[in-house]
Amino acid sequence: MDRVFAAIDIETEFAPAKNFSDVGSLVSVIVKNAFMLAGVIALVLLVMGGFAMIASAGSGDTKQMEKGKQTITGAVIGLVVIVGSFWIIQIIGTLTGLPMPLK
Repeated sequence: MDRVFAAIDIETEFAPAKNFSDVGSLVSVIVKNAFMLAGVIALVLLVMGGFAMIASAGSGDTKQMEKGKQTITGAVIGLVVIVGSFWIIQIIGTLTGLPMPLK
């Protein structure tokens, strides 16, 4: 039995593929957008945690205050992880001499 490999031109099936000359440029765009999305999510979680703490302070509900604190703590830890991973990528780019388009 012979193997049959279908030859599909990705540029005709997926039009945005014309914008990327190689896989590296596609990954760079994905990583850049992932960092931006993660930052926005962290900001939203910080705001939601702040509102939860403010609302619980007025009603005296300690369970809601703890949930607000946990939300803020989780958002700050996530933000530290995001910034740390960005720095690691920049350091790797500097050490290897490869241009990093995340700036």
